[in-house]
Amino acid sequence: MSALLTVEDLRVCFPTRTGMVEAVRGVSFALGRERLGIVGESGSGKSQTGRAIMGLTPPQAQVTARTLSFDGIELLSAPPKLRRSLRGKRIAMILQDPKYSLNPVMSIGRQIVETLREHEDVSGAEARERALEMLAAVQIRDPKRVFGLYPHEVSGGMGQRAMIAMMLVAGPELLIADEPTSALDVTVQLEVLSILDKLVAERGMGLIFVSHDLRLVSSFCDRVLVMYAGRIVEELAASDLANAKHPYTQGLFNCMPVIGADRHPLPVLERKPEWAL
Repeated sequence: MSALLTVEDLRVCFPTRTGMVEAVRGVSFALGRERLGIVGESGSGKSQTGRAIMGLTPPQAQVTARTLSFDGIELLSAPPKLRRSLRGKRIAMILQDPKYSLNPVMSIGRQIVETLREHEDVSGAEARERALEMLAAVQIRDPKRVFGLYPHEVSGGMGQRAMIAMMLVAGPELLIADEPTSALDVTVQLEVLSILDKLVAERGMGLIFVSHDLRLVSSFCDRVLVMYAGRIVEELAASDLANAKHPYTQGLFNCMPVIGADRHPLPVLERKPEWAL
């Protein structure tokens, strides 16, 4: 089966006072209809990789790639109108904290309806019904009440579910989830992961799951890319993360606390200059 997304030598550069800074340096991977995890610490280039795929990189940035192809469409050379039609309809991205990603002056229901009507020719009544169905699908107990609420009136967990509902209402084929559980407690994390897992299985979506939590990724994803300083330093099956070969991946694992283990203080990751080369 051909890849849904193909990325070859993706580079994202930002101009600064001291010259160009490469946030993403030669990233390459292919994605099928699977759960692909991208892990690494803050600043490793995970989110910028996702934003480049979506076409949400700031205008001053330079984005280049030998191939950045979605379902046979070369994204970097695609006309802006085509890129906009793909974004939200066939490719969607769950951004990080809903407090900053949702529009504070629009009700949650109105935002979901707007997303759907932007991409499909549906009546207001049908759009409202589908928005309510999607809110129910992400396990919001009283969809009609939440439909009329504003982002500041819901908890972080409910805001995150509303964001997921908004991104999924148009039925995307590729979903990029950028730290979708970072602001949630453990029980809500598990519920959100269960929702994403079910949707991938039922809809056959491709999922890119961006996270800094190795333990979470190892239990949820099929494959994992480990990023450091804008590059992929290791690629392996999620079930093999504990047996990683690269010292950076091993260091990240060793820095995590282990229940029942007497390790005080926790080990500190010792970086090596050659990792960034």
